[in-house]
Amino acid sequence: MLDLSGKRIVVTGGAGFLGRQVVDQLCRAGANPDKIFVPRSQTHNLCTLEACQTVVANQDIIIHLAAHVGGIGLNREKPAELFYDNLMMGTQLIHSAYQAGVEKFVCLGTICAYPKFTPVPFKEEDLWNGYPEETNAPYGIAKKALLVQLQAYRQQYGFNGIYLLPVNLYGPEDNFNPNSSHVIPALIRKVHEAQQRGDKTLPVWGDGSPTREFLYSTDAARAIVMATQAYDGDEPVNLGTNSEISIRNLVELICELMEFQGEIVWETDKPNGQPRRCLDTQRAKDYFGFSAEMTFREGLKHTIDWYRQQSL
Repeated sequence: MLDLSGKRIVVTGGAGFLGRQVVDQLCRAGANPDKIFVPRSQTHNLCTLEACQTVVANQDIIIHLAAHVGGIGLNREKPAELFYDNLMMGTQLIHSAYQAGVEKFVCLGTICAYPKFTPVPFKEEDLWNGYPEETNAPYGIAKKALLVQLQAYRQQYGFNGIYLLPVNLYGPEDNFNPNSSHVIPALIRKVHEAQQRGDKTLPVWGDGSPTREFLYSTDAARAIVMATQAYDGDEPVNLGTNSEISIRNLVELICELMEFQGEIVWETDKPNGQPRRCLDTQRAKDYFGFSAEMTFREGLKHTIDWYRQQSL
């Protein structure tokens, strides 16, 4: 078990939705808050080599959470930016960390890296068995390239880099911007605004048939810190709950929790995205003892309550 108490730790994306939780969990696990550095994009553009070299200098552990990421709308609108930014950030940060003699690199991948048609539940060994769902592919492939890089640097240089694959995250402080949010915050905001206007219908993209798996942000952060402390292998590891819900049932559950009485209208001319998503989470349990704790209904309630507080 890696003792975090004296370690100098960088958390890229550490001021974001997941990052704040990771910083909190690091401190709970014994890290010294004064030795945790959170670079901000305003001062450190990680798409440049110079910023990456500055950020990793004299550090022990790098936890790379920073990403240019959004929902299906952003994926369709800006595929080139998503590919370039995520590849440049990750590959230059890994290379700079290796050159600087960093002790450990923790890289977050994405569920979007899996093939469009992957047997459910997704097992890590299926990661290369096909092309990702088209709207996710530029982002997913850019992130997947970082796994290859970490494995190559381990093989050639003995560099200790691990790669974690979290499923879709949700929770308080999520991104609720309608232009770039993922499905849960997008739906919560949509229902809230429909209630404010007194709408009798709720239009939702797709036909409701795809399934998704969701991991509460606190659980995800706990998993990342557990892996930082206890996992040093070269295999990618899924982080999730091993349970799936259809988008139809998700919308109905959010409407129930928010007491929205209107009719759901499915916009079947809009894309569905990947047909099913559910992870095999046995590896995380076996390798570093992680199991999700938050129930989905309870996590949704916390997220809805937080959003409503912010909207007052």
